[in-house]
Amino acid sequence: MQANPDVHSMDAVLDKLYGEVGSPEREAFRQEAYSYCIGQLIQEARKQEKITQSELAKRVGTNKSYISKIMNGTVEPGVNLFLRIVNALGLKFDIVKPIVQM
Repeated sequence: MQANPDVHSMDAVLDKLYGEVGSPEREAFRQEAYSYCIGQLIQEARKQEKITQSELAKRVGTNKSYISKIMNGTVEPGVNLFLRIVNALGLKFDIVKPIVQM
C-alpha cells in the first residue's frame, strides 16, 4: 500500500472534510463519531454476553427499538440508561482522574 502524498495527517483530512477543530461542523462530526463508537462497544458487549437487543432492553427498562438506535449511533443514551446498560452487560464503569505527566 502506498501512502497518499496529499495526506499528511488525519487532522488535515478532518479539517478538509469537517472544518477546523472547534468549528460547528467538526464538533457535530466528533459527536456523531463518539455516539457511533459507544454504540459499537455496547453491541460487542451484548454479543459477548449472548443476549438479544430485546433481552437487553427488558433488563434496562426500555424497548428494542431504542437499544437498536443506541447501537447504530443514532441516539446517545443518557447517563442513567448508559449505566443500567453497563450493569446489565456485566461491565464495570470507572471514573478516574488521569495521571498528568510533566
